[in-house]
Amino acid sequence: MINILWFIFIISGLIIAAGNGSMEQISQAIFKAISDSVNLSISLLGPMAFWMGIMSIAEKSKLTELIGRLLRPILKYIFPDIPTEDPASGAIVMNLTANILGLGNSATPLGIKAMKELQRLNNYSNRASFAMCTLLAINTAGLTLIPSTLISLRAASGSKEPSIILITTIFATLVSTITALLFDKFFRIVSENKS
Repeated sequence: MINILWFIFIISGLIIAAGNGSMEQISQAIFKAISDSVNLSISLLGPMAFWMGIMSIAEKSKLTELIGRLLRPILKYIFPDIPTEDPASGAIVMNLTANILGLGNSATPLGIKAMKELQRLNNYSNRASFAMCTLLAINTAGLTLIPSTLISLRAASGSKEPSIILITTIFATLVSTITALLFDKFFRIVSENKS
């Protein structure tokens, strides 16, 4: 449905631009956007490659397992359905670590891996488990302690102080994560009381 809406918006925009005689401005804007997106993508390759390498080293050096053991009491409270020492815990730790480091796009494959592990533990194949909903809530809230991608974007755009957003990012994402966890807990209790 969203593809149809975008198609309608694009076609109607082109028709209106042709009617107003401003097709040349549309062409210039399209080519400028293409150029800007390529330049931005290239400028983000370095930081993304660096942080993906750090995550790979952390996984191979068993650092994520250590972080998982340190976070186990918290994870056990947040994800009570996951058995102790299950691989799903490690996958969740990897995903949360990538999000905490502000690696948005790099965290996506790790989140998919964590969801696959949680689906393995799910008794119902056609609906999400409580743990899956909790992980989705945490990912949506996006707890970030080091917004590396955002800092890279600001630096690539010419910001004089790209890291000035650090404190406000930590505060905002901490509030959103706490809110997401509170709502997740509330809806879990409501759902359990209904059944």
